Parts: sequence; structure tokens; C-alpha cells
Amino acid sequence: MEKTIPELYGSQVFTDRVMRDKLPKDVYRALKKTIEKGTHLELDVANAVALAMKEWAVENGATHYTHWFQPLTGYTAEKHDSFITPTDNGEIIMEFSGKELVKGEPDASSFPSGGIRATFEARGYTAWDPSSPAFIKDGTLYIPTAFCAYTGEALDKKTPLLRSMDALSKEAVQILKLFGKDDVERVTTTVGPEQEYFLIDKEDYAKRRDLIFTGRTLLGAPAPKGQEMDDHYFGALRPRVSAYMHDLDEELWKLGIPVKTKHNEVAPCQHELAPVFDTTNVAVDHNQLTMEVMKKVAEKHGFICLLHEKPFAGINGSGKHNNWSMSTNTGVNLLDPGKTPAENEQFLLFLTAVIKAVDEYADMMRLSVASAGNDHRLGANEAPPAIISIFLGDELTEIVDSIIKDKFFKKSGKVVMETGAAVIPHFTRDTTDRNRTSPFAFTGNKFEFRSLGSSASVATPNIILNTAVADALASFYAKLKSVPKKSFETAVHDLIKETLKKHSRVLFNGNGYTDEWVAEAKKRGLYNLKSTPEVLPKLLDKKNVDLFTKHGIYTETEIRSRYEILLENYTKTLHIEACTLLEMLRQDFMPAAVAYMKQLTDEILGKKAVSKTISTKAEEKALADLSGQFDQLSAKAEKLQKDIAKAEGLADELKKAQFYHDPVFTDMQQIREIADAMEATMPAAVLPYPTYSKMLFYV
Repeated sequence: MEKTIPELYGSQVFTDRVMRDKLPKDVYRALKKTIEKGTHLELDVANAVALAMKEWAVENGATHYTHWFQPLTGYTAEKHDSFITPTDNGEIIMEFSGKELVKGEPDASSFPSGGIRATFEARGYTAWDPSSPAFIKDGTLYIPTAFCAYTGEALDKKTPLLRSMDALSKEAVQILKLFGKDDVERVTTTVGPEQEYFLIDKEDYAKRRDLIFTGRTLLGAPAPKGQEMDDHYFGALRPRVSAYMHDLDEELWKLGIPVKTKHNEVAPCQHELAPVFDTTNVAVDHNQLTMEVMKKVAEKHGFICLLHEKPFAGINGSGKHNNWSMSTNTGVNLLDPGKTPAENEQFLLFLTAVIKAVDEYADMMRLSVASAGNDHRLGANEAPPAIISIFLGDELTEIVDSIIKDKFFKKSGKVVMETGAAVIPHFTRDTTDRNRTSPFAFTGNKFEFRSLGSSASVATPNIILNTAVADALASFYAKLKSVPKKSFETAVHDLIKETLKKHSRVLFNGNGYTDEWVAEAKKRGLYNLKSTPEVLPKLLDKKNVDLFTKHGIYTETEIRSRYEILLENYTKTLHIEACTLLEMLRQDFMPAAVAYMKQLTDEILGKKAVSKTISTKAEEKALADLSGQFDQLSAKAEKLQKDIAKAEGLADELKKAQFYHDPVFTDMQQIREIADAMEATMPAAVLPYPTYSKMLFYV
């Protein structure tokens, strides 16, 4: 008998219910205190948890355990150990200790460290994150962990994320106590990351070395139809895709991942899923797991799931929207305006903190979504521009304006929507519209950071957002902590007004795609950092180093290591793409073009052999055009090869990244333009790989 959805959901997770059933009451209380308040966990408690976790895992078919962590590769990592321990009589027992639960030891020199670890310095540690639940996958107990060097530096994305959550909680709790909220002990940031992706046939994927090596197509003429008819978005799911989504939902539900929404996206073969929000570090873990499960389930259905930000030129790429908010341990969403936001000083102060944070650290917000893949999206029609701005909507913008100008805010009543069709029920309109061109938009009771790339971890954007908001709240607390109670309300109002005046330049409700906004943003002094090599050096600016070190998120060594890793990732990505393009040209495309030109030549000679009066003008023109394009392509390929060699000869990583951005990437674009024009005139049968028409419209 199949399980119902409530029975299925979380069935492979060491949930709170399982902990209550398996753990002694005092151990359960101690563990819950650690999870909810961030307190230290004693070894005797860890031993009891390890025993219960092992028993539950074995009952559910697990034979191994792994410390599951997120190194600076952008992916996850795992090393599997079995529960078995040999005994003196030649048998085995199943063991798992608190020490094994709390600490693991992978090779720290084999992961990116940005110079923190030399090749011969191998020791590193994984440390259990009790606030993210363990789960079972493929017969292994997965234990979410942090990853650090022997010398203590963070070598992962989780450790700084947990630090940033603690920093924001500390500063937010201090502010709330000034408002008389003495029952608040912790403030937690929550995230719901929407995820876009493409599905293509596994057979087509196997014939495209560009997709295999780089995740995106480096060559490919557009199909006769793209997304211009707007018929794919929210369209009926094709049976194969629907079956995939059904299985994906079930696999994710087993792992306690609260996926809720699924639909077709704008581009052909593009889709989206969205979860309900969760605590930020859990949401980050869940999103990493989601991407892994998406790929695995896709192969079972004969698909490949593409998570690259721009796998196909000329149609929308994929991103993920980071829905971010703050909630107290008493269940209050600090970004919920309530029925009268203009009178809600607490909400307005936290809203103002976010505005100040995004304005002051817009360069870091942009850096948090910077990658070679995402450079293809930002500023195109499917993604916000590289300029970081905030959309508040009409009502909140009017409130902000009234505060700055000391005007009375008159709340407009709810607008009842009437469609003109009698059968359609009336409903009230939201107080604000949505703005799909805004990088950072307020959407009712949360902010939606829309600039993230689809393949990226959501950890870094949330580290930066948490830290920047914590810094704003710290500055507010310093100004308000000594204010007498009788003057507190006035002081809060004045602080909000002063801060909004200073940082309102980042507020923009209009169309972010226009040239007028680019010009206006420049006047306002906002950053427009269009490429990854342009934004990465900002990480080392003094104000940004001071931000992270002041709040204990990164040491200066950790900051510099991440700068080096990000630069290396960019140059390595472009290097792989450029080398793959050359290989495709020389081993696939150019031989196919030569074969087709020979075919044309044979046709011309054959016709002339039959009769000199038969016209061969069409074939001769086609041959001449292809021959000329072939010569151009060959010359461009030679230039690309030389420019790759020049780039690799540069010792300075920033100069290397800049050189890969231009001229290497420019070379690649010029090659593609010529090759795609040639492809459009060549028969599909002679092409060495599936075309866009085949990949995007035959699923």
C-alpha cells in the first residue's frame, strides 16, 4: 500500500518527532536548546543522539554514514563510512559514537582554500550542524556539517552562514528589547529559494560536448521558433515532464524538502519549482540537495537537468529567487507590515535597516551573484540588471516619502477587483504590484532577491544580506540604546527619517531594463558592475573587509582566500569553455562543414558532367559563401588559441580574469556568430550535434 503524502513527507529525515521518540527527555531538551538557541552541545548528549540516530538509520536500511558539507567548489562533498566494527570473534557490531557524529576529517588540501591550505597540509575537520536535520539517502545517513581547516579557518559556505545568522540575531534581539519585546531570545532569517531549470533528452545531451563539459551550448543557431509566442509559460505539462515532476516531488518530500509549486517557465523546455520558506541554513542545505535530486531523477526519465544560467543563447536563462525574511522565536515576522504599516514603527525600523544595508553594500550584493554563468543573464530580459536597487511598491513608497517629507500618510482603502464577468467572484487587490525587473523587491512580508544564478549555492547571498542588515541594526542600537523611554518613539521616527533620506537613492519602482534607468542610476551614484572581473576586487575594499571582520563572519585571511577562489573559478570556467569550443570546431563542426562543401562540389561537378547548360549558380553561391565563412572561422579559431595561451601566461589572477573576459570571450562570441550562420545553411543531417530545434521542441 502506497504511503499518503503526510506519511511520505520527512520519512527519510531525523525529524523532531523521531528525536522525541528515540531520545531520553533530558537529551531531547538539551538538543532542542542547542537547535533553537544556538547553545553548546555536550559530548554525553552527542553520544546519546548518535546512538538514537544510528538505530533509526539502520531501521530504515542505512549501512553507512557521511559528513555532508559544502566546500568552496559550489557543490557538496561526502565521504562514506560504514557503521560496522569488527569484534574479536570475527563478527561485527553496528556502532556510531558521539565523537563520530560531531567530528569528521576529510582532506582539506584537496578542496579550494585560496592559499589557506598548502598541498602538504592535509588535515581539516567537518563539524556537525545540529540545527540542520540528518537524513537518509541511498542507504547512507547524511549528517549536515561545517568544514574548517586545521588552523580554524572556514573552508566552506555553511560556517560563515551560521556566523551571519548569529550576528543578525544578536543585533535584532537588542533592538527588539528596546521595543519592550523581552520574550524574544532569537531572531532567525528564513529563505525560500525558487529554482529554475531545463530538461532535455539524455540522448541529445550525450552528442553535445559543450553541454557535457560546460553546461551550456557554445554553438547553435536559433530555432525558427523561440519563446516569442509566450505559449510555454504556465502551459500544460507534457506527460514526460509531468511524470518527472511527480517523482521529483515525492523524492524531495521524503527528504523533508517542502516543495510546493511547479510549472513551465518562459523558455521552451524550461521549468521551475519552489519550496515553502525554511530557516536559512536548512533552506541552503535543502536547495543543494534539491539540485542533486533534480539531476538524479531526470536521468531515470531519460532527461538531463541543466542548471546552467544560460544553456541556450537567444532564450531566457535560469535563475533562482531568494525569498528572505526575519522571524522571532515567538513567531513574529519582522517584515510583516501589518494592517497599518505607517504606524508600525518596529516594522519601519527593520525595513529601513534593510534599505540602508542594501544601499551601503550593493557592491557585495552584486558580488554574491557573480559568476561566469550569471554574467550571461544579468541585464537580459529574463533577469534583473546588474544595478542593485530596491522595489517597495506604491504603498510603502508613499509611506517612505511621507516620512522623509513629514507629510501625513493617508491610507487608501482596499480596491475590489471587478473583472466584468458576473460569474467571477470579486476579490481585493494587493496593495502593491510586483516588479520582475527589480533585483531586490518587497513582496508583502519578505524581500525577493531575484539576481541569483540557477546553479549557485544560495549561501553567499544570504551571508552578505544577513551581515549587512546586522550592521545596520547595530548602528541603530548604538543610537537608540541610551534614549529615555519617553523620547523613544520620537527618536525612532527621527532615525528612520534620517536614514531614509540618506539611502533613498537605492529605491526604484520603475522598469530596470531601460537605458533611462541606467543613466538615472549613474546620477544617483549606484554601482553598475556588469561583469565578474569588474565586481570581484570590491571584496577587498576596506569597508567590506571591515564589515565582515567586525561581525566575525570572515577573518581577513578567509576574505582573501575567497577572492582568490572566485577569480580562479572564473578563469578556469572561461578556459574550459574556450578549449571546448576549439575542440568542437576542429573535431566536429569544421570537418562537417568540409564534408558538406565537398558534397556541394560533387553536385556542381556532377551537374556539369551531365550538361554544361544545367545551372549550378545556387550551389556555387552556397559553396562560395560557406568557403568564405570557413576561412573566417579558421582565422578566428587561430586567434582564440593564441589568446588562450596569452591568458594562461598571465601570473596575476585578476589580469587573467580580465583577459579571459576580453579578448577571449569576445573571440568566442565572434566564432559563434560565424559558425551559427554556417549552421543555418547546412542540412541537419550533416551537423555533428543536435540543433536547437531538436533539443528544445522534441521533448
